[in-house]
Amino acid sequence: MDHKVTLLNKFGSRSAHVCILGLGYVGLPLAVEFARGGLTVTGIDVLEAKCAQINRGESYVGDVPSEAVVGAFEAKGCP
Repeated sequence: MDHKVTLLNKFGSRSAHVCILGLGYVGLPLAVEFARGGLTVTGIDVLEAKCAQINRGESYVGDVPSEAVVGAFEAKGCP
């Protein structure tokens, strides 16, 4: 099976693991939407304070309510 088919199958079965590099005004909403879609998401950012805020379930992006961040964690059973 080629890589394209494998990747599409993983997205279809919700077994893909997505990594978002940079959790700013593009990365955080993207990560939340992938999580809402049932995928496992790992977010990486160089700013430790930003990561800590997300891990507390707090959003710093106006278009992403904190409830959406918390919901993304809860969707995969994260603490």
